[in-house]
Amino acid sequence: MCGRTACTLAPQELSRAACYRDRAGRRRRPEWRAGDADQYRPSYNKSPQSLSPVLLSRRHLDKDAPVDECVVAAMRWGLVPAWFQESDPQKMQYSTSNCRSESLLQKKSYKEPLLKGQRCVVLADGFYEWQRQKREKQPFFIYFPQSRTPGPAGAPDTPIAVSLDPETHTVGPNSFDTQDNQTMEQEGCEWTGWRLLTLAGLFDCWSPPGGGTSLYTYTIITVEASQNLQSIHDRMPAVLDGEEEVRRWLDFGEIRSLEALSLLRPNNTLTFHPVSTLVNNSRNNSPECVQPVEVGVKKAPPPSASSKAMMTWLQSASPQKRKEQGPLAEREKPGERGGGTGAASASGRGTLQNWLIRTEPSKKARTG
Repeated sequence: MCGRTACTLAPQELSRAACYRDRAGRRRRPEWRAGDADQYRPSYNKSPQSLSPVLLSRRHLDKDAPVDECVVAAMRWGLVPAWFQESDPQKMQYSTSNCRSESLLQKKSYKEPLLKGQRCVVLADGFYEWQRQKREKQPFFIYFPQSRTPGPAGAPDTPIAVSLDPETHTVGPNSFDTQDNQTMEQEGCEWTGWRLLTLAGLFDCWSPPGGGTSLYTYTIITVEASQNLQSIHDRMPAVLDGEEEVRRWLDFGEIRSLEALSLLRPNNTLTFHPVSTLVNNSRNNSPECVQPVEVGVKKAPPPSASSKAMMTWLQSASPQKRKEQGPLAEREKPGERGGGTGAASASGRGTLQNWLIRTEPSKKARTG
């Protein structure tokens, strides 16, 4: 399952964090579809029916565009198939926020977008999942392991994020190709902040029978949970791990639908930590939704120095304070995620990034 996500980056930050590689191997920064950057709202608690950032081939929107050129669009979570005949998409009788990989070719709502090549990548800081316990469910926040030191954006082959050692909870050394990094800077892909989760999805475009504005919607594909997540839930989103997997999923011109299905498999590299039940209510949209908590502690313990510091960062990183002024904004403003220092926003060091860098490793995320 995947019924809740977090995506807290401002629009222009998200564009930098979503850099991709084209067929020639060049790293490129996607533009937002016209008008969509204004519709997107960062949130610590996104639920179905909300608008989320989605990466897709520009060819779907412009017949003359190259297939391997990508764009970011704000789409509504919960797929409304193009053939739906009602005048109001809210009248759909079943949930389409998730689709099981095993039944993609059996259900018309998903089979048609799949065979048309309407594949997309849903972007998120991470997703929430609930572990069933005796009396209640415990929520967890699940995400890619992150690097503690600045590095190039993207994927394991350019290690902004590497796996945590399960015994020491430390991160391995970071290295990258200097020439490739210079190319990234020239293309506007110098992102060194939080590594976004890249989730495999399908999208469709529905138009009202009587005419009107078309609605783009998407669904997140799920697979069996990886070994390290099975104790939380038996399903997980299909995670595309690395730039090459993202490219192959999106390039419907080169990678046919049945071949693309081989990319849908459990991912055992994700890490996680327990969070407050505050996230259970989708109306709660605050930094506390992603803050780590002690499981089983009925009375809140006195806050440590590190937790006090983390709460300070969380409170100063509210999505409402993060909207950048103008499409070419290059520096953070006071109160933004960098702590209001005026540092270049390309560094992108945010709420969770600061937590990973400064808090004690023994009190952080788990990998299994």
